Amino acid sequence: MSNMFCFQCEQTAGGKGCTGKAGVCGKKETTALLQDKLTGALINLARAARKKGKGAHTRRLMTEGLFTTMTNVNFDDTSITKMIERIHAEMTNSFPDSSRCEDFETARLFEGDEDIRSLKSLILFGIRGMAAYAYHAAVLGYEDNEVSEFFGKALCALAEDAYDGMKELLPLVMETGKVNLRCMELLDTANTETYGVPRPETVSLTIEKGPFILISGHDLRDLKLLLEQTAGKGVNVYTHGEMLPAHAYPAFKAYPHLKGNFGTAWQNQQKEFDNIPGALLFTTNCLMPVKESYSDRVFTTAMTGYQGMIHIDDTKDFSSVIKKALELGGYTSDHPMFGINGGSEVITGFGHGAVLAAAGTIVEAVKSGAITHFFLVGGCDGAKPGRDYYTDFVKQMPRDSIILTLACGKYRFNDFAAGTIGPFPRILDMGQCNDAYSAIKVALALSEVFQCSLNDLPLTLVLSWYEQKAVSILLTLLFLGFKNIFLGPSLPAFVSPNVLKYLVENFNITPISTPGADLEKILKN
Repeated sequence: MSNMFCFQCEQTAGGKGCTGKAGVCGKKETTALLQDKLTGALINLARAARKKGKGAHTRRLMTEGLFTTMTNVNFDDTSITKMIERIHAEMTNSFPDSSRCEDFETARLFEGDEDIRSLKSLILFGIRGMAAYAYHAAVLGYEDNEVSEFFGKALCALAEDAYDGMKELLPLVMETGKVNLRCMELLDTANTETYGVPRPETVSLTIEKGPFILISGHDLRDLKLLLEQTAGKGVNVYTHGEMLPAHAYPAFKAYPHLKGNFGTAWQNQQKEFDNIPGALLFTTNCLMPVKESYSDRVFTTAMTGYQGMIHIDDTKDFSSVIKKALELGGYTSDHPMFGINGGSEVITGFGHGAVLAAAGTIVEAVKSGAITHFFLVGGCDGAKPGRDYYTDFVKQMPRDSIILTLACGKYRFNDFAAGTIGPFPRILDMGQCNDAYSAIKVALALSEVFQCSLNDLPLTLVLSWYEQKAVSILLTLLFLGFKNIFLGPSLPAFVSPNVLKYLVENFNITPISTPGADLEKILKN
């Protein structure tokens, strides 16, 4: 493809696709084209590996390569080029008979029948999101052949041209959701066996005076390594964005210099980081184009990258980050920060372990009428207008309802004083986006207790999406048979009218409208 075309995220230009010299996310045309080239190299690698079988190194390359192409992960053309070179070297070393084959031309994915294109996009974006989860599990030593083999299977399927209608690809779309469920389960096991079962924790939004490092993203291993290296150095550590739920894991209690959480969701970073007197470490998405006022204090690691920023390689030597934090000195006095609704603290840690431990109390509250409905309101946050819907939706909910939430979409309301029902706060933060697995486990457990199907539970899913991990989670929910999902703030540009019709007819996926109208519709049923 000679010109940029990208429609993999929610904010894509005009609701159709980003073209021209830059995407709405901030990536340049050169970066977008390199990501397309990387995808083509991955497809070529998968096709070669299908014939001869792939080893651990090949599987790891597929995971890392897919992760690199996610939205707001890597803006560094040099590192993307190096990833392509690594794949070409793997072809030469492991698959010499196929090494001379040209990389698959990704333009072919966006040509021809729009329904086939739509389903291929669901598969491609789904495995990109899944690759992030697989990577986080792998660095903790947890891998699964079903997951790694599926990456190759899906990539090979993308290269096929002979599909005759939607029916041939729909099973693979559902299989993407099935395998992502296994991948989220794997990561849940990796995190809880390594760091303990999360338990509820109140987290301050005040930044204490003195040197500090802000760590953003999802990778708990990077946080653990940073805490080990900063111990006794006079540098405090604060989470940001999707790293917030780390405060709930028992293992991190050993580090008193893990202090609290900085700010709100990822899309506010350019404002909240302006002239920040601390060092910033990005472990995953969502990284935005870096402003000059803090460009000298941004560090990246793992698959994350930005042109001109210092990248910490796999040695995970964070000494340069620590040095920068000490040089900057931090705030001269405590620096209070507040959530969108004016709150000065938030609560996290209501994963499936904590919620199911209190299942008896929850069931009694439902039977007594103290709890009449559960809403899962979560997903990705973003800058595009229309996301105030989720704040207003939560504020308008009946007082006898419980709000489950996860991912960065919770920053729209997680500091809101919603009150309690019995011993429970009404807003239960279940964790990161991958902790959709927790919500699924809770829903399955409740369906067993009440002896009903998932769709007969007093549970409604109201989801916000932005990038590819949200796509993989949605596919998992569809695989499990969840229906009546409300989705917003807009529908994916890559979903064709016929595919949308299928989703509506079979799963009753509903675009959000207004909080009042949607609540009336939900509670009437």
